[in-house]
Amino acid sequence: MQSSLFTEQIGFRPLAARMRPESLDDYVGQMHLVGPGKPLRRAVEQGQLHSMILWGPPGVGKTTFARLLASVSDLSFETVSAVLSGVKDIRAIVERARNRKLSQGQDTLLFVDEVHRFNKSQQDAFLPHIEDGTFIFVGATTENPSFELNSALLSRTRVYVLKNLEEADILQLLTRALSSEEGFGGELAVSDDVLSVMASASGGDARRALNILEISADLAEPDSDGKSRVTAEHLEQVMQTSLRRFDKGGDVFYDQISALHKSVRGSDPDGSLYWLCRMLDGGCDPLYVARRLVRIASEDIGNADPRALQLSMEAWDAQERLGSPEGELALAQAVTYLALAPKSNAVYKAFNQCMADIHQDPDYEVPVHLRNAPTKLLKSMGHGDSYRYAHDEAHAFAAGESYLPDAIHQRRYYEPVDRGLEIKLSEKRQRLDALNEQSPRKRHT
Repeated sequence: MQSSLFTEQIGFRPLAARMRPESLDDYVGQMHLVGPGKPLRRAVEQGQLHSMILWGPPGVGKTTFARLLASVSDLSFETVSAVLSGVKDIRAIVERARNRKLSQGQDTLLFVDEVHRFNKSQQDAFLPHIEDGTFIFVGATTENPSFELNSALLSRTRVYVLKNLEEADILQLLTRALSSEEGFGGELAVSDDVLSVMASASGGDARRALNILEISADLAEPDSDGKSRVTAEHLEQVMQTSLRRFDKGGDVFYDQISALHKSVRGSDPDGSLYWLCRMLDGGCDPLYVARRLVRIASEDIGNADPRALQLSMEAWDAQERLGSPEGELALAQAVTYLALAPKSNAVYKAFNQCMADIHQDPDYEVPVHLRNAPTKLLKSMGHGDSYRYAHDEAHAFAAGESYLPDAIHQRRYYEPVDRGLEIKLSEKRQRLDALNEQSPRKRHT
């Protein structure tokens, strides 16, 4: 056992703390916020940092991001937890920030963790200091800010949504930890198979992934080449669950997802339930399954039974709110319903075809009769002329009207199938087609 090997190298700082990025380029994930050219990144690079709320699930890097913002912007970093602190602590931070600005000319970034736990009066205590620039305020919350934060605080900040990291992001982070001097400096070996399981088990939580790696390192034993190696058996001990054959090199994991999807598509509730349970038993994140069910509901059922999407979203919500095992039972309810629901891929096919056409076709102009005309100038240019308000016509339908660009006015994308509710939708479309054909006001011939 080599439990002391890495302890001597790293002291008492957790791996997650040692792996905090020092630049925006080192920050893993959240490319929609900090990718090249994104507004928040430009604000940081141009020295125009503003107060903000970081909203996202645990482990996506809210604290890390706040520290990074302070570092790259040369701000003093102050932090306060809404769980442990009160107005007295806020006043002390305000005093330090003011003194620092006067004596050193340095601004302060105040990071407030779990800001939603502050009551209204505590949240209000920040407002004058945000307004007068005493500090840059960065609040972190796992709850919807619209419901949990005062409107006054929200009006003085911008809300940024941080997302669960993708498995590719987690793998990048784990690989960096193995090779970097801040991590294990290349002295710990972990196979791609085991790293993939770690990434899958993390559920998009970077801190959890690094903790799994760090604890696994304590169990690692020297290999024939002198390196300490983390094996699947070590990982089983850390996770305190059998890995079964789940995600062995990734193949079985994706095979099981495929089996679940195809069982639902094939209208087999027993097969669907079996593969759901196999994945949950193997350690798959239930929220990952929930996302897949939402996809299946739209891709394979669609408008044949719109309740499938609704039920899938409700199962996802139940899993997020209740966790296991109550949430998993909701997933089982959804997966069996989806399996027996009427099937249609008409929306899926129509969407893919439309997207393919848009990528290939020119950027057709909006027909003049459909254009917005909010000003006299635009009205004088004919915008909105000849537009027919459907509610003023028989059956609330402007027979003969066209809503596609002129060059493709006859193109069809959505073709309902003869199953489930889409039978009714198909009949409705046939009636509308007939009205269009009979109309003397057809825009195109």
